[in-house]
Parts: sequence; structure tokens; C-alpha cells
Amino acid sequence: MSLINSERAIVKSIWDKISSQADAIGAETLERLFCSYPQTKTYFPHFDLHPGSPQLRAHGAKVLAAVGEAVQHIDRMPSALTKLSELHAYILRVDPANFKLLSHCLLVTLAARFPADFSAEVHAAWDKFMSILSSILTEKYR
Repeated sequence: MSLINSERAIVKSIWDKISSQADAIGAETLERLFCSYPQTKTYFPHFDLHPGSPQLRAHGAKVLAAVGEAVQHIDRMPSALTKLSELHAYILRVDPANFKLLSHCLLVTLAARFPADFSAEVHAAWDKFMSILSSILTEKYR
């Protein structure tokens, strides 16, 4: 599965809007993830996971920075995300199903924050992009 040119353009254009709010969107996405899927908290026993905590905001910023890296290298995501994939597979040993859960929470957050911009076409492009991103991050598990 790969993105067609129009989908790439959609992802990049929405990213331009997201990037200025990336830290807040990242924190909100993680808050939604931990609330909806509490089993994902097990990877963060040392974090204060209360909404608005500095650790949650900082990690949310990291998550969205990784998404931004994928957008920036949209034509070569696998090579751009190799180190991140290896980190999560070999060192952090994150259950690969969590990438799909996080993707879903990000899509919900984007739809809530950008209702006028998040049309069905935008949603479909971002869903496909995040599916590809999740697949790349789980590549080292195979």
C-alpha cells in the first residue's frame, strides 16, 4: 500500500496546520489513548499520566515529531523511521498493536481539532498514511 500524489498533498497540507499545535495535539492524543486503552499505560510506569502533566506533554511532542518526520520524508518513510522502529521493537518492546491504537486516537484528535478541514477525503488520506506509518513501525517485529 502506498499513497498516491493527491493523498500525499492532503497529508502535507493538513500537517502544515497541525505542526503549529503539535505539542498540544500530541498530549491530547496520548490522553485519549490512555483513557480509551488503559493497557497502553504499562509502558509508562514512571510517568505522571494525568492530563496536562509535563511528562505527557513532552512525550506527546515526541510522538508528533515522529509523525512530522514521516510527513517530511513521506516518499521514503521506511528508511527515515528505521531507528524509531528498532527502538520500539528491540529496546522498548512495545506491543505492535499499540501503533494502530495510537493512530486511531490521533485521527480522532485531528477530527475534533480541525472539524472544518477534516473532510472524508482528508480522513481517508490520513488514515491510510497512519496505517502505512504503523506498518513501518512494526516491520522489525517480523
